[in-house]
Amino acid sequence: MGQALGCIQVDQSTVAIKETFGKFDDVLEPGCHCLPWCLGRQVAGHLTLRVQQLDVRCETKTKDNVFVTVVASIQYRALAEKASDAFYRLSNTRAQIQAYVFDVIRASVPKLELDSTFEQKNEIAKAVEEELEKAMSAYGYEIVQTLIVDIEPDEHVKRAMNEINAAARLRVAANEKAEAEKILQIKRAEGDAESKYLAGLGIARQRQAIVDGLRDSVLAFSENVPGTSSKDVMDMVLVTQYFDTMKEIGASSKSSSVFIPHGPGAVRDVASQIREGLLQAHAAT
Repeated sequence: MGQALGCIQVDQSTVAIKETFGKFDDVLEPGCHCLPWCLGRQVAGHLTLRVQQLDVRCETKTKDNVFVTVVASIQYRALAEKASDAFYRLSNTRAQIQAYVFDVIRASVPKLELDSTFEQKNEIAKAVEEELEKAMSAYGYEIVQTLIVDIEPDEHVKRAMNEINAAARLRVAANEKAEAEKILQIKRAEGDAESKYLAGLGIARQRQAIVDGLRDSVLAFSENVPGTSSKDVMDMVLVTQYFDTMKEIGASSKSSSVFIPHGPGAVRDVASQIREGLLQAHAAT
C-alpha cells in the first residue's frame, strides 16, 4: 500500500539512493519518505552504513623462499556523506578491497624473511590499512581496522620448523643434564675427598693417642719396676695386645680373620710342621 502511494521506509543504519527519471537525486536517510512514482522518482537501491568485515587469504613468498598464506581481516564501512560515490562508483566493493590487499601483501612480505614476517605482522597490517585508506576514501568507504590474523607457512615448512625447535630444545636439555651430572660428580668427589681427609685426621689422631699412651705406660712401668728396660716393657705391651686381639677374634662367631706367622723364618717353621704331620700320618698307617 505504501509503495502504491509512493511512500517508502528506510531502516536504521541504512541509506537509500533516490533517482529521478534514472538520474541521481538525493540520499534518503532512515525514516519514511514520499516518492511519487508518477513524477519519475524511485529508489535505485539501499546502502548499509554498518561496519562490514572481509577476510582475505593471500598466498605469497618470503625473502628466504618460503611460501606462506597471509590471512588479513579488513573492517570497512560506507560513509553517509559519500553514499552516492559508494553506490555508483564501485560495482564490487569486496573484490576491489581484496585486490588492494593482495597488492600490498605481495609487495611487503617478499622483503622479509619468515621469522621477520611473524614479528612484523603489525607493520604489514599498517601498510595494508594505509594503502586501502588512500584508495577506498575516493569511493566513499572508510577503513575502520586492518588485522593480520594468521600467517600460515607450508605444511612441510611448519613440520621442519617444529623439528628444528624440538632439536634445539633437546640440545639445551642435554647440555643442562650433562651440566647437572658434572656438578653432581664434582660435589661427590669433593665430599669423598673431604671424607678421606677427615678419616686421615682421625687415624692420625688415633695413632698419636696410641703412641702417647704407650709412651706413658712404658715410662710409668720403668719407674715403678726397677731393672726393666724400655724394650722389655714394649715386648710385654705387644704380647698383651696380641692376646687381646686373639681374644676378640675368638669371641666373635662371624670373624673371617686368621693370623698366621709371616716372614722367612715363619714359613720355614710352617713347612717343617706340615712335613712332620705327613710323616706321622704315614707312620700311623
